Amino acid sequence: MWTVVYMANTRQDAEMLKDILVKEGFLVKIKPISKSNEEGICEVLVPRSEVEEVHSIMMQRGF
Repeated sequence: MWTVVYMANTRQDAEMLKDILVKEGFLVKIKPISKSNEEGICEVLVPRSEVEEVHSIMMQRGF
């Protein structure tokens, strides 16, 4: 099951976090909140089993 770990204000911010997490070896999905505007707020999701590790990486990187 996928779990939201971050709500990004822009698609660009979501992609930046995704790149960091993918380089660390995590599976990541980005889901736009509004279907009318894919450049707006996005959810960053990871598998539930990886949430704690991802939060640790995010804290180290200032997210």
